[in-house]
Amino acid sequence: MVEVGGGWWRSAPLLVAAISSTVLHRPPPTSTTQSPVVILATTTSTRDAGLLDSLLPVFERQTHYSVRVIAVGSGQALAMGRRGDADVVLSHAPEAEQALVDSGYFVSRRIVMHNDFLVVGPPGDPAGLRGMSDPIAALERIAQREAPFVSRGDQSGTHQLEQKLWRVAGIRPAGAGGWYTESGHGMGETLQMTDQKRAYTITDRATYLAWRDKLQLVPMVEGDPRLYNVYHVLELNPKNAPRINVAGGRAFADFLVSPAAQALIGEFGKRRFGQSLFVPDAGKEASR
Repeated sequence: MVEVGGGWWRSAPLLVAAISSTVLHRPPPTSTTQSPVVILATTTSTRDAGLLDSLLPVFERQTHYSVRVIAVGSGQALAMGRRGDADVVLSHAPEAEQALVDSGYFVSRRIVMHNDFLVVGPPGDPAGLRGMSDPIAALERIAQREAPFVSRGDQSGTHQLEQKLWRVAGIRPAGAGGWYTESGHGMGETLQMTDQKRAYTITDRATYLAWRDKLQLVPMVEGDPRLYNVYHVLELNPKNAPRINVAGGRAFADFLVSPAAQALIGEFGKRRFGQSLFVPDAGKEASR
């Protein structure tokens, strides 16, 4: 299993080139064989929270496929799927996903699970957000007080949600001053940077809980429906990506929505955190 973090993807072009030549740019399978390897492009939150470490060994034992994970922001994961550089995509960027399905790049999009986003910040709470429930009002207060804020800045699902909230607030934070920083990294690294800067950020709950013991950041804003965070698995259209492992990608997508995998998702995190980090949703209507 190979993992590439969001930060490496940006900061190590030679590594990415090496991976591209050995993993991504594969010759097309023959008509009688399919690769035993499934390339999964997925958001960093599924890796950083530890969920994939729970799911992949079960899938590999059951199917005898080997999964190679490319963990990047959802925007990059979807772009990999569009190019045919992955066999299956797991992401949390509903609007971008639906646009690519409508354009014919993906033939199937199924809901897998959800959790929610949080606005977290330093214990001192210089912007005075603690106890607020409205994320728009919280971002407005951060901007008004020019409290430090760290953005993923990587077109991930988390970044897209953040950008949407800023638009609703009528604020363009990029270039507004030194209080707004883009990390260009995955969620775990962004949380670390936010902690070091005593700043605020938006994070998915699962990654925050997985990293909580290493951070001083605390939840400030949560519970609003606009912070809903939903994950879908997408199967590629082989007409647009003839190199892909169609059978392997479908097998992994089917596994994620199977009763066994959904049970694992529902239990994940309960022993360590006293709560599930993800809520299984298979069978429900996909989110637009």
